Formats: sequence, C-alpha cells, structure tokens
Amino acid sequence: MGKTLAEKIFETHLVDKPFEGIWVLRLDTVFCHEITTPIALADLEAKGMDRVFDASKIRAVIDHVSPAKDSKTAEQGKALRLWARRHGVKDFFDIGRNGICHALFPEKGFVRPGYALVMGDSHTCTHGAFGAFAAGVGTTDLEIAVLKGVCAFRKPATMRIELQGSLPEGVFAKDVILAVIGRIGAAGATDMVMEFVGPVVDALSMEGRMTLCNMAVEAGGTSGVCMPDATTVDWLWPFIGPEGEGLFSTKKVALAIYSAWKSDPDAVYEKTVEIDCSSLEPLVTFGTSPDKVKPAREMADVAVDQVYIGSCTNGRIEDLRAAAAVLKGRKLHSEVRGIVSPATPGVFAAALKEGIIEIFMEAGFCVTNPTCGACLGMSNGVLASGETCASTTNRNFSGRMGKGGSVYLMSPATAAATAVAGHIAAAASITGSGSGRDR
Repeated sequence: MGKTLAEKIFETHLVDKPFEGIWVLRLDTVFCHEITTPIALADLEAKGMDRVFDASKIRAVIDHVSPAKDSKTAEQGKALRLWARRHGVKDFFDIGRNGICHALFPEKGFVRPGYALVMGDSHTCTHGAFGAFAAGVGTTDLEIAVLKGVCAFRKPATMRIELQGSLPEGVFAKDVILAVIGRIGAAGATDMVMEFVGPVVDALSMEGRMTLCNMAVEAGGTSGVCMPDATTVDWLWPFIGPEGEGLFSTKKVALAIYSAWKSDPDAVYEKTVEIDCSSLEPLVTFGTSPDKVKPAREMADVAVDQVYIGSCTNGRIEDLRAAAAVLKGRKLHSEVRGIVSPATPGVFAAALKEGIIEIFMEAGFCVTNPTCGACLGMSNGVLASGETCASTTNRNFSGRMGKGGSVYLMSPATAAATAVAGHIAAAASITGSGSGRDR
C-alpha cells in the first residue's frame, strides 16, 4: 500500500511512540516569534531549563507588532531578543531585518521538502507548500520543541484536494482556497493534512501555493501540503545550489531527490475533494467564518471603510503586483483609507524597484513596514467599532481586526478594486478585464 507525503515524513522522522496513536517526531527546524515564544521561554527558565536543542536549527523573528507599540510589546520583543543572544541563535531577525514569519522564513530558504517543523502560530501550515509537514503548536509543545527538538502528534489522515482545470483571468490562489473552504466547511479538514494537487497547483508559483497552504487551518487542517517540483527547486536553488550550500550540483539532481517527497499513486486518503477551477470567479467572505463565501459581484452593496493589503497570506511581491495592476492610474475612493504592508524587506525593496510602491502611494495608500499588526487587530490598521475592512488576510472572526469591526477576506486584486470603488468589487468591474493570475 502506498503512502501519502505526510505519512512518509512521519515515518522518516519518528523518534518514539510512547502511547497508542502518539508519534514523537524529530524536528528539522523550530520557528519562533515574539508573541507566543516568550511565554514558553519564561516557563522553561522558571523550571531551570533555559536551553535550546540546537541553536542552528532555530529561527526567530519579531513580526507581530513591529516596531513595538507599547511597553508590553516592547518587553515581548526584548525577551526574544535577549534569549536569541544568550543562546547564539544566529537566525534572529530584529527590527529592520524582520518580516512576517511565514513569508520571511521561506524567503531565506529555511524550509525544504521532507521537513518536519513547528511554530507557536496557527498559520505555520503555510510552509507545507514546500512539501513539508508544518504545524502550529501550543505553549507546552513549543517548549519541548525548543528544548529537545521533538514534538508529539497524532498521526493525521490526509484529505486530497484535486484542483482541476485552469484559473480564469482575474482569479487567484486566494479565490481558490476560499472556494475550497466554502466547499468543505470551516471544520471540514479537522485533524487532517490538506494535500493540494492537480493542474491548477502545478501552474501556481510558490507564492500561490503558500497562499493555499496558509489557509488550511481555516478549514481545521493540521497542515496543508503541495508536492515539490521544478517550481520548488527554482525557489530554493539560491540556497541549495553551488552558489549556496552546495547540496546539489544541478537542478535536475535536486528535483530527483526532492521528488521522493510525494504521495504514492496508490496512497490511501481519508477523503478526496475535486474542484473544477475553470469556472471560478473572484470570491469574498461574509459573516464571521471563512467558509461563508460569495462571488464579489454579489456583494456590491457592502461599503468599506478600510482596505488592507498584506499579511502572511497575501503580502508577497506577486500579491502587490496584482493589486498594483488594478490601482495604476486610479485613486482610492474618498471615503476609504488604504493600507499596504509588504511582507518582508525583500518584498518592499522589490516593490520599490518595480515602481509598485509609487503606484500605491499615488493611489492614496499608506505604505507601512512589514508587520502582522493589522491582521490580528494589534497595530497598523486596527478597526473602530462598526467599521468594515476589505482585507487580504486570513481570518474574518468577530472583532479580528478590532472590537466591533467587520472583515471581508479577498484577493489583492479584489481588494484593490474595492479600494477604488468604495464597496466590494471585482477587478474586472474597475479595469474592464481580469488583472492577471498567479503563475
């Protein structure tokens, strides 16, 4: 009987089975940020266990409130900063070098096919786009991961998501994952790995695949995964090739090795869901659950106060290009404020070089440094009670971006069109045509 990608990773990383159904896995890397990690570190220190299993396998960043907005967030940043110095964690990204964790760490080449990794953040599932098992964990599991380099899991079943057809003009990876969640429900993949396959996935860039996997948790998934291929190798080549770590002499060799991290043709799945993406159109959430989804054209009666473009879901250069294609030569609606936060300094620099930052500013957007702040209602775009936000983030829970505020999730292109129209609108209604799609 064949094995799924998740099963292969579990079996190759198995350290122990202390109880029936519990698998203790060896971790290839542990990711940390300043909101959840300091709690775990303080507990370890109180127990006399202020140690790390391997400083070279820990990556840490200050990203959720960057820079600090008050004394509390300053103390959180300080705790992470001092810990990283104390233990020689070289891959620590402080203010100025930092970015949103789930964009920065892949950008630095820290995720590879076949990896098992954890972080105290629910959207750690993003990294499964590289053919890895990546899961968000709680404080106790994070403590053990930092201290011992292992983590215990129940072996998850796998749900196969077959994305057939091709994306119509103006439809993006964000629309695809909203369609998937709308189909299976916000708890439809609970305790499962969501495996994304099919011609639509094959055609997506790594940015698009990360968008898919990022929102696996919004369907209850433990992780999302895509099969590594030539696109994966191209992204990683600066790190794994001769000019990087020298792991492989050619891309062909790298592809042959990484292709082992794919599900077998006869693997057994808990469930298979097939979606023909050829008829998809720009989608938007409504209400307070990510599985409540409608076509953008059906929501033109929803006026917005703010448009936010950024986050670990849609703050990469490809996302900014899509939004800028809609905004070029246009202005924000007079009653809408726009905020864009490039996900990393690298994304910001690329957007600046390509003239994208200028397009946003000429349209009337406020351009900020990389930060997660607005997404979880902590800084850089918090809503007032009764306000609405068209957002490229990943959650529309009640009060997510501010107490009493409402969030509508959508792609960057739809968000840009909404910013111009003053109400929810698809890009085609502004430009007269689609605005391109994820490669």
